[in-house]
Amino acid sequence: MKPNHEHLRGVFQAMAAAALFGLSTPLAKTLLGTIPPLLLAGLLYAGSGIGLAAWMVLRRWRGRPATEAPLRRREMPWLAGAVVFGGVLGPVLLMLGLTHTLASTASLLLNLEGVLTAVLAWVVFRENVDRRVFLGMLAIVAGSVLLSWQRQRIGELPWGALAIAGACLCWAIDNNLTRPLSGGDPVQIAAIKGGVAGVINIGLALWLGLRFPAMLPLLATGLLGFVGYGLSLVLFVLALRNLGTARTGAYFSTAPFVGAALSLLLFPEHPGLTFWLAGALMAMGVWLHVSERHAHEHTHESLAHEHRHRHDEHHQHTHDFPWDGSEPHTHPHVHEPITHVHPHYPDIHHRHRHS
Repeated sequence: MKPNHEHLRGVFQAMAAAALFGLSTPLAKTLLGTIPPLLLAGLLYAGSGIGLAAWMVLRRWRGRPATEAPLRRREMPWLAGAVVFGGVLGPVLLMLGLTHTLASTASLLLNLEGVLTAVLAWVVFRENVDRRVFLGMLAIVAGSVLLSWQRQRIGELPWGALAIAGACLCWAIDNNLTRPLSGGDPVQIAAIKGGVAGVINIGLALWLGLRFPAMLPLLATGLLGFVGYGLSLVLFVLALRNLGTARTGAYFSTAPFVGAALSLLLFPEHPGLTFWLAGALMAMGVWLHVSERHAHEHTHESLAHEHRHRHDEHHQHTHDFPWDGSEPHTHPHVHEPITHVHPHYPDIHHRHRHS
């Protein structure tokens, strides 16, 4: 079978998104001593939105032809839901959880996002998830349970861990709501999400009487938000386009391991045996996800949409406008029905049912 280059590109994009976000978690914890959680969440997303907006302005100023499809009005309800869950509720819960949880433990608990993303994609949005992915999710859940209760007294609720789990649920909903948008411009999507979420969270923080930090922490927070939230989200949307929601969430599960490794370097933490057992379970779960292979005969129904593309085996169409042959490019196009066999994942062209 020929290698699926779009799939390999999606894996790289998802892993890069995971690395950037994973590094941001322990770094955000270092800022909690000077910036309250709600304000920190707002500043991180504001940094994301401002940085990506500047990117869009620079891109337009340079006069390059558009290679990504713009967002359409019919897609706005999906975007609004993604902003509420992923841009407002999720980061606030994470910042609250970080105030009561070790940074290394919090980083590994964030593996729950990939699990919950896959569960919602499978159960609610009917995306295919096979036995290997399901077993991987069980391993990650088992590791998360160990982490959640390892330092709690009998009868004591792990509020920090529960807050982080709540953040993961919010981001899982966000990821599934973003999937229908993944054919659009990822920079535009991430800039809108970051900008709106930043304004809302900062507004709430100021209304509660919180004040901006000094200039140096403010700039550091904005830069961290641009890299760890903004660029990470751009890469995540691109991965959604190529891998589908559940698989992208699975690859994104590597993020907490990056964060946990950095946490052990930054903070005087000495996790016990339970931490390492949980990490081993999660590593096994991620490996099951990453090593999955999926190929069978499938049929593409007629489909009309717009997204960045090249004229590969799924894009053999003519143009009703002058075209200079440059690729990749974007325009509305129609896919004719086709039946074939090749390795594939639930990307924007492979959302068929399985018997």
